[in-house]
Amino acid sequence: MTVKFFLVTSDHFSDRLWFRDNEDFRVAMNYVAVVSYTLGANVLTFILMSNHVHFMLECTRSQAKLFADRFKTLYGRYYSGKYGSKEYFRLVKIDIREVYLEDESLKRAIAYVIMNSVAANICAYPNMYPWGTGDTFFNAIELNGRALGELSYKTQCRLIRSNVKLPSHYRLSNDNFVLPSSYIPVKFVESVFRSANSFRYFLNNSSKARKHLDKEAAPSFRDQIISESAKDLCYSLFRAKGIEQLNQQQMSELLRQLRFRFSADVNQLARVMGISYSEASDILNLI
Repeated sequence: MTVKFFLVTSDHFSDRLWFRDNEDFRVAMNYVAVVSYTLGANVLTFILMSNHVHFMLECTRSQAKLFADRFKTLYGRYYSGKYGSKEYFRLVKIDIREVYLEDESLKRAIAYVIMNSVAANICAYPNMYPWGTGDTFFNAIELNGRALGELSYKTQCRLIRSNVKLPSHYRLSNDNFVLPSSYIPVKFVESVFRSANSFRYFLNNSSKARKHLDKEAAPSFRDQIISESAKDLCYSLFRAKGIEQLNQQQMSELLRQLRFRFSADVNQLARVMGISYSEASDILNLI
């Protein structure tokens, strides 16, 4: 069995969100740990963005595909139970691309994944984004949280949302997700870059970093913040429990309010509102 390195990337949704709130992110963080452990596939780095995900894996190609399929299945089952959407994630397309240690493409791929949150303009530095491995490498701060071995199996199942018994040394953060540094081969990833300076060089020179520098803008509001605000505005402005109860005029006013209050662009508004780009654009053009 030949182990290689694969960058696994999901489709970017333009009209919906993978993760609508922090609970969704926490559940997905734990499922990354569960799938990695059950498959025996090393996750070198990963990031969960609001409308897509990236994983950098050390495994076989068949394991990489299985990793993506199992993650989609687990999270899709949770998502369907919470939001009532069926077969939502089964149809998500996944791109699997092999990268290599010898030509530095592994370094560039790791940097690309880590810098996604910065490129999206939702934080200034990758270690400020909690839903991935942005603060995992070359970090002198010791692991916090509780060891899973301190918890009963029943409690672990409830918090992880899985009946898989993870190793007792894995640590649970204060936000109740398994810390990536518990299972990611941190020393190996650091050895790939050799030094913290080299690591920072690749981060700062990744395509995602250049995209961020081109924007020359302050960090934007996260999709989840705008989504929660949209719910509040639906009720405060129209006494509606959700956007599905709004007529076209009310929807237009809601989008206008969100754009004004959060400087959100059409792409972000479409994702948050669960509508197509063309629909959001048409509504905004009427304002």
